[in-house]
Amino acid sequence: MSTITKTRIIKIGNSQGIRIPKLFLEQIDLGEEVELEVQGDKIVIRAAHGPRQGWEEQFAAMAQRGDDRLLDEEVFNLTEWDTDEWEW
Repeated sequence: MSTITKTRIIKIGNSQGIRIPKLFLEQIDLGEEVELEVQGDKIVIRAAHGPRQGWEEQFAAMAQRGDDRLLDEEVFNLTEWDTDEWEW
């Protein structure tokens, strides 16, 4: 069951904002930073995601599928320096 409440849009400096009731904030953990998105006639507020969130799981899935190999593994034009001098 969802909770609905009305609030007013208030002036905050040169911007406008809303006060989010404590009851709502206690129900979810938004953290210090949020993302805003317009969906039709709604503004959606959600916790901000890190720029690389979920990458570890995606890399693990790639490894399971065998998709994590180098695309240029086979080098055909090796020079003498490549074969004799290069060390890893």
